[in-house]
Amino acid sequence: MKFSTTEVKEKLLAACRHYANERIAVAREAMQNAQQSANEEGKNSAGDKYETGRAMMQIERDQAAVMLEEAQKLLTMLERIKADVVHDSVIMGSVVGSKQVNFFIGISAGSITVEDTTFITIAPTSPIAQQLLGKVAGEQFNFKGQVQTIEWVG
Repeated sequence: MKFSTTEVKEKLLAACRHYANERIAVAREAMQNAQQSANEEGKNSAGDKYETGRAMMQIERDQAAVMLEEAQKLLTMLERIKADVVHDSVIMGSVVGSKQVNFFIGISAGSITVEDTTFITIAPTSPIAQQLLGKVAGEQFNFKGQVQTIEWVG
């Protein structure tokens, strides 16, 4: 490992928080747009068409509310991770490295590059995380059909 685990975790956490905050913003905007559309539907329609339009807008708003709640859960998960804690075995908040791939166990936010190293961010409930949890450096796991050896955990 050619970098400070703590600094890398801080940068990964910041990128994951940014991802979650963007999802929150998108969900809030979708909720506002659905509410605004429902309000305008009332001004432009009458009778059954009005009720159908409002019902559809309510469904859209409810879907956006679910998206908002899920994004807020992501932030809550991230708050439990302490960047300054270095782990010996893989747990929530660990960074894990092998020759071919590096992971951050936190939330699923795609690939993030820090210090010229790319990390795949994964949720602890994901299948690959389930393989990694509890393992230490030197142990093996299967990724995309290939056996990998964990070189470091932090």
